[in-house]
Amino acid sequence: FRVGQVLGKGSFGVVRIAQHNKTGFLYALKILKKVEVLGSRQVEHILDEKRIMEITNGHQAIITLYGTFQDERNLYMVLELAQGGEMFKLLRRLERFEVDTAKFYCAQVILGLHHLHSMNIVYRDLKPENLMLDSRGYVKIVDFGFAKIVEDRTWTLCGTPEYVAPEIIRCEGYGAAVDWW
Repeated sequence: FRVGQVLGKGSFGVVRIAQHNKTGFLYALKILKKVEVLGSRQVEHILDEKRIMEITNGHQAIITLYGTFQDERNLYMVLELAQGGEMFKLLRRLERFEVDTAKFYCAQVILGLHHLHSMNIVYRDLKPENLMLDSRGYVKIVDFGFAKIVEDRTWTLCGTPEYVAPEIIRCEGYGAAVDWW
């Protein structure tokens, strides 16, 4: 890959645009520093993220994971490039969506969450920053770092503070309903 500009940054790494040397195709390359993953005891979470993305591949509202690899310093996830950008930036620029546009985006998020929930996956980090748009303007749910397979209930305190559902904060135990908050 020929690695280019930064598309986004997270707690443990960065996402960059990457062009495949042989095919010329463009991807999003998520690069995670091993030392930071190990130092913060996030190995199991990274493995869970990879597993969840592998089993959700193919759904139109969820970002595609094409593959993973590693070197001495980093872990890499080769992802579909959502060329339409981040929903958060679009919403900030427009200030608000027209009603029909909001319905269009909401319907796609609902389809994505329904797919996740049908496989007992609770996403737990729904926010405009984790919604990307593909080149045609369709929503792609990204960043499965907090996603978890939950058969019944879980009590893990996680998520982005501004968006966390009350059940998570109160440590009551919760299921997929927190994704609708």
